[in-house]
Amino acid sequence: MSIQRLPVIVGFGGINAAGRASGHHAYNRMVQSVLPTAVRERSLSALARLMGMDPASADQQYLLDHSLVRRIETSHFDVNAVPWNRRISASSKDEAFSFNLKKQNLPEHIPENWQVSPLSDTHLHVQIDGEQNFLLPTRREFDVKAAGQLPTGFDPGKLYPSRSHPRALQMMVYAASDALGSIGIELDTIFSNVSADEVSVYAGSAMGQLDAAGAGGMLKARSNGLKVSSKNCPLGLAEMPADFINAYVLGTMGSTGASLGACASFLYNLRHGIEDIRSGRSRVAFIGSTETPINPEVMDGYHAMGALASDRGLRQLDGLSPDIEPDYRRACRPFAENCGFTVAESSQMVVLFDDQLAMQLGATMFASPLDVFINADGYKKSIAGPGIGNYITMAKAVASARAILGGNAIRNNGMVQAHGTGTPQNRVTETHILNETAKAFGIDAWPVAAIKSYLGHSLGSAAGDQLTATLGIWQHGWIPGIHSIEEVAADISHDKLSINPDHQQVDPKNLQYSILNSKGFGGNNASAALLSPDTVKKMLQQRYSASEWKAWENANESVRKQQLAYDERMIAGSESPVYKFDHGVLDGDDVKISDREITIAGKQVSLDLESPYEDIQIS
Repeated sequence: MSIQRLPVIVGFGGINAAGRASGHHAYNRMVQSVLPTAVRERSLSALARLMGMDPASADQQYLLDHSLVRRIETSHFDVNAVPWNRRISASSKDEAFSFNLKKQNLPEHIPENWQVSPLSDTHLHVQIDGEQNFLLPTRREFDVKAAGQLPTGFDPGKLYPSRSHPRALQMMVYAASDALGSIGIELDTIFSNVSADEVSVYAGSAMGQLDAAGAGGMLKARSNGLKVSSKNCPLGLAEMPADFINAYVLGTMGSTGASLGACASFLYNLRHGIEDIRSGRSRVAFIGSTETPINPEVMDGYHAMGALASDRGLRQLDGLSPDIEPDYRRACRPFAENCGFTVAESSQMVVLFDDQLAMQLGATMFASPLDVFINADGYKKSIAGPGIGNYITMAKAVASARAILGGNAIRNNGMVQAHGTGTPQNRVTETHILNETAKAFGIDAWPVAAIKSYLGHSLGSAAGDQLTATLGIWQHGWIPGIHSIEEVAADISHDKLSINPDHQQVDPKNLQYSILNSKGFGGNNASAALLSPDTVKKMLQQRYSASEWKAWENANESVRKQQLAYDERMIAGSESPVYKFDHGVLDGDDVKISDREITIAGKQVSLDLESPYEDIQIS
C-alpha cells in the first residue's frame, strides 16, 4: 500500500476584527488580558501599526476600543443616515404641476402625461397632468448598528496599487502576502522544489464582491443614475480571490478555483487542498476566503430574514429603554439568550505543504488538517433552517481523529471551535449536535469556543477565523471564553460540554485535536479535524529516521528566525504586501510541448500519466 502524504499547515495570515493573523496577533487580541506582558505588548504594537499609529506612543485603550465587534464606523457607512430612495407618488389633481430640467436629463422615453416645451438652448419646461411616480433620495436610521470591523484606520487598499479593487480583494492580497511572510521560506525556494502544476490555490467569497467596486456597483449603478464600470462585473465574481492570488501574488499554474458552501465555504476549500496533497496532485496548497459584508444592502438582506442582532433586539435582551444605546461589544452572544448574529469582515489564508516538502525545507508545522467532512441536510422545510447534516459531519470528524489518536485522547484531549453564530436557532441546534456527539464518543466537559463573540460572523471566512485562532491556542494555551455572555440559555443541551464565559487555560501538549464546525444556509454543513503540532511531530517521527528529523530541526532554526524577522518588519511598518502587476507574464513562446512533458519557462509539467483503472485495459 502506498504511503499517503500528510498535509501540514506551514504558514497562515490574514486580517479580521482582531488584527493580523500571522504571529498569532489576532488570537492574542482576543485573550490579551491573560497573556504574559511581553506577548501582550508585542501584539498591541502589531495592532497599533495596523491602525497607522506609532507603537511606542499609541494609547492601548484606544487600540482595544477600536478593534473586535463594535458600533459600525462611518468609514463603512453612517448608521444614523443611510442613503436610500423612497418611492413616492405625486398627483396633479385639478391643476397640473411642473418643473424645469436640463435637456441632457430628459429621459429617452417621455411619459405620455408629460408636456415638454423649450425654455432655452439648454433647459426644458415639463408639465405633468395626472399621477407620476418618483424615487426621492433621502436618508434613514439603520436598524442594525454593530459589526466585526477591521481595526480602525487599517486600509488594505493604501498598502499597494489597488486600482479600484473591491475591498474583499484588497484584503485577500494582504492575507496572502501575510501568509507568505509567515512561512519563513522564500517563495522562489518553495517553487524551485516543486513542479509548475504542483501548487493549488482555492479561495473565494461566499457572497462575491458586493461593494461599489464589485458586483454591488454593477447592480445598482443604473438605478442610481450612474454608469457601470468595466471592472464591476469581472472583479465581482465569487472565485476572483483565487484568481487574484494566482495572477498578482503567486504566479502559479496549478489547480485553482473556489467551492462555495455559504458560511462553510472556507472548509469546502480546505477539503480541496487536503485532497490534492493526500493524492499527490499538489505539494503546496493555498487555502483562503475573504468577505466584506458590512454595507447597508447586504445587511438589509440578513436583517429582513430576522437573522441579525438589531438595536431593538439587544435592548429587549437587556431591558433598556429606547433612548439607551445597547452594548455593541456584546452584540453576538453564542449559546446564551440572544437575538441574532453580527456580520463581520475577514480575509484568511493558510498554506499547506505535504510532509516530505515540509521536512525537506525545514518548515514550521503549526498543525495538520486531517480531514473535512461535508454533508447536506436532506429535505428541508426552510432553506435557511438548520437540519441533520451537521450530526454526520461532526461525528465523522471526531471519528477521523479517533482513528489516529485513539479513544482515550478523543475523550480527554480535544476541543471544539463551534459555529456559534449568536442566533436563537443556532444555540439550540448546534449545542444539541455537539452534546450528542460528545455522548456518543464518551466525552465529558468538551471545551467549546465560540470566537464570533469577539470577531462577529465573517460568513465564508468564519472557519478561517476559527482555524487561525486554534493555532493560537496551541501556541499560548488559552481557549478564548465567550466573553459576551454571563450564563448559557436554559433551552440548550450542554451536560457534556464546557461552555465558559472566561478564558480556559490548557496545556497545549495535552490538547491533541480540535474540531472546527461550520454551518451554512441551504444545508451546507462542514466539520474539520485538526491535529496539534505536537501530534504532527510524533506522527512524523515515526515516518522519518532520527537523522532526517535532526536535519529538519536544524533547518527549522533558520526558518523560525526568518518568521520572527518578518513579524518584526510588519510591526516596524517596513513590509509591504506582495503585488506583482504585469510581472513575468508568459505567452505561447515560453511553452514547449512534447508527448511526455510540457516545459514552461524552464519548469517541467509531466505528461507521464497512469490510468487509475488498472483492471481495465483497452490496448
